[in-house]
Amino acid sequence: MIRTIGVTTEHELVKDFTLDELKENLFEWYWVDISNPSIDEQNLLRDYFQFHPLAIEDCLHDLQRPKLDNYDRHTFFVLHTYNEKTMEAEELDVFLGGNFVVTFHYDEMHELDEARERLVHSTKTWQRGSMQALYQIIDKVVDHYFPIIYKIEDYLNEVEDDMSRHYDQFSMNRVFEIRSDLLHLRRTINPMRDLLYRMLASSRLNFSQEERTYFEDIYDHLLKLSEMIDSNRELTADIRDSNMSMNSSRMNRIMMTLTIVSTVFIPLTFVAGVYGMNFENMPELSWSFGYFGVLLFMFLIAGGMLTWFTYKGWFKLFKSH
Repeated sequence: MIRTIGVTTEHELVKDFTLDELKENLFEWYWVDISNPSIDEQNLLRDYFQFHPLAIEDCLHDLQRPKLDNYDRHTFFVLHTYNEKTMEAEELDVFLGGNFVVTFHYDEMHELDEARERLVHSTKTWQRGSMQALYQIIDKVVDHYFPIIYKIEDYLNEVEDDMSRHYDQFSMNRVFEIRSDLLHLRRTINPMRDLLYRMLASSRLNFSQEERTYFEDIYDHLLKLSEMIDSNRELTADIRDSNMSMNSSRMNRIMMTLTIVSTVFIPLTFVAGVYGMNFENMPELSWSFGYFGVLLFMFLIAGGMLTWFTYKGWFKLFKSH
């Protein structure tokens, strides 16, 4: 599908014109968006726009790293949007010329719809030319990163608060998934940050001071996003360490319980074992109160050991865990 928007030499905004009208040189600048292209629409990059073959190859192949390439007639950008549902990066290719912007992508991108709406509804915006259109596109791409990271941050804060009250294995599994999502986000946002840095340092783009201010604002947003990702990854590491500490404490309590039970029953087992030997010359076997006497003796041993453990503070240590 192809959508178009442009500003004529008479300073009028025109939408959804055909590519044949571009040949009449009636536009100061224009934006052509090629979405989910057919084979014929893919061939327009080569046959109609005559873009560089290497840039076209990058468009048609799998996900590329965000980058900037300068060619004779245009500058080629690879941008990454982020799908909140699949938590995967999606590629957006942009060709920038002196009076045009051409975007090419296979996935539906609401960022471009919002950028288009902003251009349509703001006279000052669309009068500034193709560079302003590029700014709107990149700005919307970056703005859509924030809700994803804010959502992750809020969830991690809730998990951290809940961890102090109770243990939830489902939440911990989700934390590990989020840690993986943050890694994917970092692989997208950090290259985007580097891309904006290259744009600002490039002499080919020839920014005006006002345009540079706009793109510097996007760069600042990407720096903030990068810092948020790093802080959230540190938070997931803290939650993971707290979980391991809680598991270790829980295991220590179990082992302490088993140790106390085992320690108490060791002498009792010894006594039961001694009187379980069926020798004929064991004097206690013929004693009429022998059974009750041995039980009393075993009870005194168990009570004495528990009293000794209490005196040594074992049960206080047990409660502290």
